[in-house]
Amino acid sequence: MTETATRAPLGGSRWNAFPPVTAMTAHQFFAGTAPLLQFVLDSLESIDRDVLAAQIHATLGLGTRETSLPLAAGPDAAPAAREFAAQADTIGREIAAWTGAALDRLLADRTPFPAGPLVVRSHCDGHLLTHPATDLLMGRRGGPVTIQLYNEWLHQMVLLRDALLPFVNWQDVPLRVTPTGLRHVEESRERFLAEVLFRQVRHTSVVRFARSVVTGAGGPDGYGFDTDGGTVLPAVVGASPLTAAKYLLRWAATAPGGEPATYINEIDDYYTAPRTLIETLPGPGAAHALRGRVVAGPVREGIRTARVEVTRGTASASVDLGQALRGHRFASRQGPAAGGDAGPIRPVDGWAVLSADGLAWTEDGDVLVDASGQDDLVVLAVLGTLYPENVVLRRASSDSRQVPSRPEPVTAGKDDPNRVVVDVDQR
Repeated sequence: MTETATRAPLGGSRWNAFPPVTAMTAHQFFAGTAPLLQFVLDSLESIDRDVLAAQIHATLGLGTRETSLPLAAGPDAAPAAREFAAQADTIGREIAAWTGAALDRLLADRTPFPAGPLVVRSHCDGHLLTHPATDLLMGRRGGPVTIQLYNEWLHQMVLLRDALLPFVNWQDVPLRVTPTGLRHVEESRERFLAEVLFRQVRHTSVVRFARSVVTGAGGPDGYGFDTDGGTVLPAVVGASPLTAAKYLLRWAATAPGGEPATYINEIDDYYTAPRTLIETLPGPGAAHALRGRVVAGPVREGIRTARVEVTRGTASASVDLGQALRGHRFASRQGPAAGGDAGPIRPVDGWAVLSADGLAWTEDGDVLVDASGQDDLVVLAVLGTLYPENVVLRRASSDSRQVPSRPEPVTAGKDDPNRVVVDVDQR
């Protein structure tokens, strides 16, 4: 007899048919919470579908009285906060849309449950209800049991939204799910959101939370990780450095049976890395098409490094992927140069930068590395060869030899005439 056939039927305190531990996508998990929502509807004598639909919009929305994530998304917010706020808004709207469709389906086609009504003792998780929702859920035939059922469903939706915050391709991520749904992520979620809300977000914290969501386990600090059946790396790997998210990650499915590992930087403190003055490098030579690829190193004691290997004909250069990702996070972004900007900019050969010893930097005015026409991994490699201070990523244009006048502040907080501008194509 199969495990599904021997599993206890829904009813009593059992509200789902999840196995002890399983992996589910966001939509699969949402579908698995339907019994909670259905029994809320069953317990109400008068059902106002629009009130319940409005409640999930209010809970998952930003800036509402009932919001479960008071995250500021305005122009004065930190860049990481703006990125996570946009992510929360996108995911929250989608879950709310799923909820509207689920309400319509459950009201039209009730599914009977063989073990009778659910009785769920849900913790008080502090989610505010709208006044109409309070009146509806506490009205005739409602009351404490109905509120408990609805609170559990609502909290699972909040956990679902927040568990998906680190991932740009959040609908593909296999979430670790147990018979208590996603409640196992509560502790790691609280630590992660405290950082998002109250301090500068560390990349290692995003990775740590993402790993708890996917695997339920901890591990060394790093910029990404491998798990059985997938790899999680920053979203810019496989996307345009000019437009890719700086703080989010991307899940990529791999063959089952992979060895768990954490990706770490080759040099943890880039201040100690050797440096090369760009002034000593040659100007641009003949244009060449470069090709980049990521090459992962072996796993040793649960950790590994990776490099971006760039080839030009039979020649090659390679850059630590961790340093390249650090360079991408630290770089500022600017649109194309406008005529009459701050003055001329000295070009330097991109291949020479890629082949330089250690990290390239300038002390003698602004310089330009023209990476237009190159693939995204080549651009990422260039960022990994530059000292990550006063680096500006800019969309290439016919005016590319003009200095960007007022770049967005960089992590190092400097705005002096010793910038490295990297021109790239916008994709």
